[in-house]
Amino acid sequence: MTQPTHSRRKMLIASVSAGLCALVHAESSKAAEVVRIIVGFPPGQATDIVARLLAEKLQTITGDNYIVENRPGQGGSIAMGLTAKSPADGTIMMLTHMSAVATNPHLYKSVRYDSINDFEAVGLVCDLPFVLVCHPSQPFTNIQELISFAKNHPGKLTHASSGNGTVSHLAMEEFKRQVGIDLLHVPYKGSAPGLTDVVAGQVSLALETAAGVQPFVKSGQLRALATATPKRLSGMPDVPTTAEQGFADFLAATWLMLIYPHGTPSPRITATFDALSTAMHTPDVSAKLSQIGAIGRTSSSPQEAAAYIRSEYNSWGDVVKRSGVSLD
Repeated sequence: MTQPTHSRRKMLIASVSAGLCALVHAESSKAAEVVRIIVGFPPGQATDIVARLLAEKLQTITGDNYIVENRPGQGGSIAMGLTAKSPADGTIMMLTHMSAVATNPHLYKSVRYDSINDFEAVGLVCDLPFVLVCHPSQPFTNIQELISFAKNHPGKLTHASSGNGTVSHLAMEEFKRQVGIDLLHVPYKGSAPGLTDVVAGQVSLALETAAGVQPFVKSGQLRALATATPKRLSGMPDVPTTAEQGFADFLAATWLMLIYPHGTPSPRITATFDALSTAMHTPDVSAKLSQIGAIGRTSSSPQEAAAYIRSEYNSWGDVVKRSGVSLD
C-alpha cells in the first residue's frame, strides 16, 4: 500500500483539523435557550432560594439562561396548574414541593392538574426540615412551656403558615392534636410574609423551614423552640429537637423536585437529570444548601423520581383523610 506523501499527510491533517474546528464552532455557536423555572411561592421563601441557587448552577453547566418565575397561591397549586398547561418543549420546568404534589390534590376541590399524569419527573433536589419559632417576647422557651401557656391562655396564641394545606399548616395541625392545644391558624401566601408578621409580633408562632427562619433566629428576631427533625441541624446546633423534648413522633419536613410538563421529550429530561446530578454533587451547592438549612437529596433516575411522586401522593392522601382538613 502506497504511503501518503508528506504534502498529502499535511492536507489530511488540515482537513481533519478544519472539520473539528467547524464542529467546535457549531457547538459553541448554538444559541442558548431561555428556561423558566416556575416556583409556587414568593421571593425569599425556601423553595425560591433553592430555585435561584439551581438556576445559577444549571446555567453554568448547560450554557442556557435560567429565569426563576414566582407564581404564588393555593400552596403551590396555581404554579402546578400553570406548569401542567405549559408547552412541553423543555423551556419550562418547575421546582415543586411535596405539598403541591401530594397533599393539595386531596385538600382542594379546584386544583387544575393531575399530579401523576400531568408531569414528567426529573429528580429530587433536597429536603427542607421545619423549625418551630416564636416572637422573642413570648413567655416560653421550649415546647413544654408553650403547651402549658397555651392551655392556661386559650385563644391567645396564633400560628402562621405558608398557606392552607402546606406542610407548615398540616404539620402544625398534627402537633396541636398530639399535645392537646388550640391555636388560631393564620395562612399566608408563602412563608416570608408569615414570618414577617411573627417578627413584628402580630402572630405568635410559626412552623417553617429552617431555610426561612434561620436568618431571623441568628439575628435574634425570632426564638427557635425546636427543630422538627430526628437530629439537630448543623446550621442551628444549639436548638434542641422535638425528640429531645419528649415528642419523638412529631417530625416535619418537605421535599423539592424538578418536574417538566407531561410530553417533554425524553432526551431533554435525561439531559436535565444529568445536569442536575452534576450540580448536586458540586461542593459549593452542598455547602450553600447546608447554610440555609436544606439537606441535599437526589434521585437515581427520573423513573425513580416518578415512582416517588406516586408513593408520596398515596401516603399523604391517607394523612389528609385522617386530618379532616378540607379546602375549597
